[in-house]
Amino acid sequence: MTVDVLIPTYKPGKEFVNLVQLLLKQTVEIRKIIIMNTEEQYFERLMIDQPAITQIPKLEVHHVSGKEFDHGGTRHKGMQYSGADICICMTQDAVPYDEHLVENLIAPLSDTGVAVSYARQLPKADAGPLEQFSRSFNYPAESKCKTAADIESMGIKAFFCSDVCAAYNRDTYMKLGGFIRRTIFNEDMIFAAGALKAGYHVYYAAEAKVLHSHEYGFVQQLRRNFDLGVSQADHPEVFSGISSEKEGKRMVMTACRHFIAIGKPWEIFHLVMQSGAKYIGYFLGKHYKKIPKCWIKRITTSQGYWS
Repeated sequence: MTVDVLIPTYKPGKEFVNLVQLLLKQTVEIRKIIIMNTEEQYFERLMIDQPAITQIPKLEVHHVSGKEFDHGGTRHKGMQYSGADICICMTQDAVPYDEHLVENLIAPLSDTGVAVSYARQLPKADAGPLEQFSRSFNYPAESKCKTAADIESMGIKAFFCSDVCAAYNRDTYMKLGGFIRRTIFNEDMIFAAGALKAGYHVYYAAEAKVLHSHEYGFVQQLRRNFDLGVSQADHPEVFSGISSEKEGKRMVMTACRHFIAIGKPWEIFHLVMQSGAKYIGYFLGKHYKKIPKCWIKRITTSQGYWS
């Protein structure tokens, strides 16, 4: 099986160079690394600051403007530049945990019924207690193959998939129509939902690991969850009748018990504040059609989506 990697970038830096170098050390050879870069001048700056990037022959760089970028549309365009059997989508801030990432990530795709497999995300060394818990909650140590039969019991979690690091059977991807061409967020979950409903499987490959975490402030959490709410409001064909709030409540209750058990009950205050910011952002996003556009542009993290 041939493998390409697709990475959208914006103002890439040293971490991105490290990611590319680690991808080239994988036990499975990568055919080429397709970069969909937003705003050409930022990539030119990277080549000056990190000249080692110019010495990587497998790199294929395509540029789009900020107004052109779309989470679904830009990635789909990148998929069209790939002719590999499998195309792995990654983000520029994810780092392979070891040299077996690609090997473990693509293994489930030997079953032609699996449309996509996604990796386990581990917290980086500087992650705080809440971010560490969040990663372990959303990305447990056990792998799971999800089918349409799991939607009733798992709810929205059945659709969960992350393009932080996910491998797609490219033939199946094209057969299903690929990523939605215009979306503010959630192109990965929307694709996964369509794949399940079409009879394919979505595989969580816990053995495939990347380091990826963020220490977002309250305002950043609100803004990100606003975009999440917008994506669900804009795609009722996927998310209608499936509640996200139930899963959010389960996470909060589990986290409270966790922090009490490890003797850090003060982290519950941080949890409550973060959860409140997330819910407010999500609620506003779900009802964005009632909000003046000038307010929306102040809240969203995706200005180009509203242009």
